[in-house]
Amino acid sequence: MNTKLLSALTATAAATAMLGAAAPAHAFSFGNSGITFQQDTSVTFNFKESHGSYISSLGIYQVQDSVASLVSTLFSETKSSDNGGENEWKGSLGNTVLGGATTFTFLANQIYTLGLDSGWGGTVYSTSALNAGAQLAVLGGSSLWNALGKETTNTFQAAGQFTDAAASLFNGGAVISFDDGGNGGDADFQDFTVTAEAVPEPMTMTGLALGLGGLVAARRRRASKTAS
Repeated sequence: MNTKLLSALTATAAATAMLGAAAPAHAFSFGNSGITFQQDTSVTFNFKESHGSYISSLGIYQVQDSVASLVSTLFSETKSSDNGGENEWKGSLGNTVLGGATTFTFLANQIYTLGLDSGWGGTVYSTSALNAGAQLAVLGGSSLWNALGKETTNTFQAAGQFTDAAASLFNGGAVISFDDGGNGGDADFQDFTVTAEAVPEPMTMTGLALGLGGLVAARRRRASKTAS
């Protein structure tokens, strides 16, 4: 391949990568203070596991005047756990929860929250203000999953360190895990866990395709001039 063309292709790819990295730089919130985006943003959620003796469901709620209204159910348990109380009433994908992934588009400038309905004490939200100020969800990157006492009911002492997942949402994916408020308020944050990752904006791949197409056309024009 022509050295100049190779260099141009490399530069185009690098520029497109930088464009893709910069694309999610618009201001948004994804944490205990609420969920909101300045432009329509699609996020794919994956169920990870649950723990609890009740049948729970996780949904996305729109918030207006401090009132949360369900707009989409992400995951619903078909039973309380895989096998009774084993492993702290563990529920896994394909057994307790059948659908593993779902994508939701958050509309620009709307306020949202995630809500866990555990079937016994009402709904708890990822937005602390909707829980009368109580933090009942933790949000963070991969280190959060490692910090959770997944198979044991240990109080999660580091809860305050994981209050926002904005930095991870566009970079490898975020972890969100709930405490359902039961068991005397044990704050174990292992009752329902999912991951979330923003869907890349199509402009990244489109920009690369257009850039490569332009370089190919330019090379053909140079070749044509040389031949004539």
